[in-house]
Amino acid sequence: MAPTATGPTPSSGGFTRTTAHPMPALAPPAVIPPALEIWAPDPPTRGQRMIPRGIRSAMADLGLWQEPRPLKPSYHLVQVIEVLTRYGWCQSFDFSPTGRMCIRGAQTFLESTGHVTTTDRGKAANYLQNQLARQGVNMRFWEWNDLSHNTFRGVEATISAASDLARKNGE
Repeated sequence: MAPTATGPTPSSGGFTRTTAHPMPALAPPAVIPPALEIWAPDPPTRGQRMIPRGIRSAMADLGLWQEPRPLKPSYHLVQVIEVLTRYGWCQSFDFSPTGRMCIRGAQTFLESTGHVTTTDRGKAANYLQNQLARQGVNMRFWEWNDLSHNTFRGVEATISAASDLARKNGE
C-alpha cells in the first residue's frame, strides 16, 4: 500500500492520518493472539464520542490515545456476532431504544469505534450478500434481517458462514 499525503479534508476540516504498511499482508493466524481478542468492544464513553477524529489521531501520534486496530472482513463478521450476542439482536432498527442492534447497526457500531474500516466493512457486507445468495435469498442483508421468521440463531449461522467464506478467500 502506498502512503498518501495528509492534509485537511474538505468535509471535516481536520487532518487525516495515514501510514504505509512496511510489511505485506500476512495470512490470518490459526489461533487469534490475545492482542486481537477485542470481539465485543465496550462502547465509547461519552467523552470519547465528543473528541473529533482529527484530535484523536493527533493524540494517538503523541501516544496519549490508542486507536482500535481494524480487522479483516472475516474477523469483522465474527465481531458482529459477538456484538449482537453481547448487546442483543433486534429487527426493524439499526439501534433499538433498549440498545439492541441489527446486523447493520452492529457494523456501524464497530466502524464508528474504529474496529473496521469502511472498505473492509463493505467487503464483509459483500460476503454476507454472497452467503444469502447461496441460500436462495435475493434481498439486501438488512432487509433479510428484518424478516419475521428469522431468529438470532439463523442470523448467527449466516454471518458465521459468510465469515468462513471470507476466511477461505484470505480476507
